[in-house]
Amino acid sequence: MKNLNRSFLTIAAVFSFSAFSQDTAEGEPTTIQGLLQLVEQGRTTEQGVNAKREADFLANKNQQAAKLAAEKRELARQEKIADQLEAEYKKNDAILVVKEAAYKKELGSLVELFGHLQSSAGEASALFADSLTSAQYGRDRETFLNDLSSKMSSATELPTIRELEGLWYELQREMVAGSEVVSFNANVITLDGESIDCKVTRVGLYNAICDGNYLEYIGSKGQYAFLGKQPEGRYVSTAKKLSNAEVGEVVKFGVDPTGPVGGSLLANLIQNPSLMERVNQGREVGYIIIFVGLIGIAIAFWKLFTLYTMGVAVSKQTKSKTIDKSNPLGRVLAAGEEHMGKDIETLELRLAEAIMAERPAIERGIPVVKIISVVAPLAGLLGTVTGMIVTFQQITLFGTGDPKIMAGGISQALVTTVLGLVVAIPTTLLHSFANSSARGIINVLEEQSTGIVAEHSDSK
Repeated sequence: MKNLNRSFLTIAAVFSFSAFSQDTAEGEPTTIQGLLQLVEQGRTTEQGVNAKREADFLANKNQQAAKLAAEKRELARQEKIADQLEAEYKKNDAILVVKEAAYKKELGSLVELFGHLQSSAGEASALFADSLTSAQYGRDRETFLNDLSSKMSSATELPTIRELEGLWYELQREMVAGSEVVSFNANVITLDGESIDCKVTRVGLYNAICDGNYLEYIGSKGQYAFLGKQPEGRYVSTAKKLSNAEVGEVVKFGVDPTGPVGGSLLANLIQNPSLMERVNQGREVGYIIIFVGLIGIAIAFWKLFTLYTMGVAVSKQTKSKTIDKSNPLGRVLAAGEEHMGKDIETLELRLAEAIMAERPAIERGIPVVKIISVVAPLAGLLGTVTGMIVTFQQITLFGTGDPKIMAGGISQALVTTVLGLVVAIPTTLLHSFANSSARGIINVLEEQSTGIVAEHSDSK
């Protein structure tokens, strides 16, 4: 058994030696001796590299020293130049102080004057940028005034007499333009964005019109443009008269004096909705109220006309002894004459029957007008409720931060109420007139029939 163990150890040692030999052949040390040998080889290689670097440094040492000397000489030269420049700067600074004192002494009170001229030029340039005259006189004057303001603010150059006269001229021309009514051709931007040539009439610095339409001045483009919405028709009609007026002709024209390009008055006139816009705010309920109201008013006027002609015919019949069956009273008198020979009870019944036969024709259409006068305000109330419902829905969705969101519902609520009252008031009055006219004719018929009965009674 011991011999077997020794044989096994011997075989293991042989395999270990074989593995060590193979690792050494591959260049990767696996023993202490191999690692020492590898370190020794690296140290020898590093010593060779260091020796080569030292040799290269010693070879370039003289060149580096020459470069260092040249840089030191350049530094000394630059320091000398800097000292000279600093001395020159101090000398010039002292001269500048003296020159500035002399400059201010020579200017004297002109400094304040030039300050006012600078502010005047700046204010004039800002004013001309939005002036109605800019499209007529051009924008070169703005460039001139800006350059003049910059020149006077630099304090290195004085304005010339020509420039001062130019500033005075531009201010005077703008003042004169404020009192003129002139016409000239200019490019005008339409609502479609196109530019057309148009005869523009400018009224001072307040308004400009073209073809009877008000214009506004677009400073960014230097052109006139038609207003997105024109004011009411009466103002546009006066503008058309002014556009077609001859020299010396007196024309009434609505001028907005609150601003050079149409101020708050014109803006409010434009923002105010027209009659049709107010009607459109009522939506479907408003349209129905207007439609029904027009029908009721038409029926009322038709009925008033027929009652008037009927009343005239009845009035003539009362003054005539000849019976005319083309009018209600004539037909009632004919019925009385036909049954005059019968007893008084039969005569009364026949006359009452004749009057009852005439009543539907006399009162036809009047109840319709009455119904419309009652339904119109109820429809307006319906529109009011509908508009308030819409308003509350919008408040629920968007809150109350922006009143414009609720404007639609509130407008519908108020406009329909107004429309209902506008229809109810005239239809109520017309119904009253028509009803009284019809009642007057019926009273005449009853009065004449009573007279026939009394006459028959007296004859008995």
